[in-house]
Amino acid sequence: MRQQNTMSCKATKLYGGPQAWTAETMRGRADWITWLDARDVDELETAVTSTQHVPLVELTQQDIQLPTLGAKLQTLQHEVTLGRGFTLLRGLPVNQFDREIIARMYFGIGTWLGDAVPQNAAGHLLGHVKDIGHDPHNPLHRVYATNYRHLFHTDSADIVGLLCLHPAKRGGQSAIASSPSLYNHMVQTRPELAAVLAEPFHIDRKGEIPPGKDPTYQLAIFHHHAGLLTTAYARDFITAAQRFDQVPRLTDRQLEAMDLLDQLAASDTFRLDMDFQPGDIQFLHNHQILHARTAYQDYPEPARKRHLLRLWLSARKGRPLPAAFAERYGEIEVGRIRGGIRVAGQTLQAPLEPE
Repeated sequence: MRQQNTMSCKATKLYGGPQAWTAETMRGRADWITWLDARDVDELETAVTSTQHVPLVELTQQDIQLPTLGAKLQTLQHEVTLGRGFTLLRGLPVNQFDREIIARMYFGIGTWLGDAVPQNAAGHLLGHVKDIGHDPHNPLHRVYATNYRHLFHTDSADIVGLLCLHPAKRGGQSAIASSPSLYNHMVQTRPELAAVLAEPFHIDRKGEIPPGKDPTYQLAIFHHHAGLLTTAYARDFITAAQRFDQVPRLTDRQLEAMDLLDQLAASDTFRLDMDFQPGDIQFLHNHQILHARTAYQDYPEPARKRHLLRLWLSARKGRPLPAAFAERYGEIEVGRIRGGIRVAGQTLQAPLEPE
C-alpha cells in the first residue's frame, strides 16, 4: 500500500527560522561550536567513575549527574531538535583516558540528549565508524565500515552523534546541509522535482527486517507534517531496493530529483564542512539535517586508523513524526523511545571495538 504524504504535489510552502540556514551564513559564525572546559571534564569523569558498576547499555541520564555541564547539554539538545539542527562539542580529552572511560563519557553525554537506540541487527547502542574492509558495492554492506565516500543522507533515529577518536590521514571530511533550505530552493527552481520527492520511494532494509515486516518498505523523502519539513533520505538504500524484482524500477524523474538533491547538498551554497579533531562530538537532527563524508586514506598503523564512535538517540522532546515513519521507526509518538533497528532475538550491547 502506498503511504500517503500530507504534502501536496503543488505545495509551495517555504520554511524559515533557524532550521533553514545556508553554509554561506554558517561559515562566518562560531555559535554552533561549544567547548568543554576542565570543570566539564572533571564532572564527566566523576559521573562515569561512580557508575562503573552499571553496564554501559543501562546508563541513563539519572545515572550521569552533571550539575554544571548538564545545563550546557540541555541547551544543545534544544538547539539540535528545535533550532538549527546541529552542534559541535569540542574538547573531550580522548587521549587521556582508556577506551571504556571515553565510551562511558560519550554515552553519558548522549543520555542528556536522548535515549540510545540500536544501530544494527546486532543491537549495538555504541557504533563504530571505521574501515574494516567491507565492500561498498555490496548492497548488504554499510558504507560506514569502509573508507568510501558517504553521500548525503539521514539515519534512522531522531539524533545521530559522532565522536572523533582518530581522524584520517587524508580526507574523511564531514559535511552537513539543511534539508529545509534544500527543499526551499527546489520549490523555487524545480517545484515538479520537489513534488517527486514527496512521493513514496521503495527502500531496502538490507537484511535487517523487523518481525512481521517485508525486506523493503516505502517512505517519501520530503514530508510536510505539523508545520515542519521532515526529511528521510538514504539513496544507497533506495538503490539497493532495486535488487528485488517486485520493486518498481526507479523512473527518470525520480533519478533526476535525487540527483538534484545530491547536487544541491554538495554545493558551496548549502554544504557546511567540518574537519573533525580528536575529541570532537557532532550531534545532528536527522529530520532536518543531511550529512555526508568524503572518501579518506588511513595511516598505515592500525592504531591510527580513522575511528569515530556513533550514537543514535531518540529525542525525549522530539518533533511529531508523520504516520508513514512507523514503517521504519516503529514507535513515532513524542516522548516514546522510537527509531533504530529492531529485529527478533536482538541483544543490546556496546562493543568497545568494531565487530
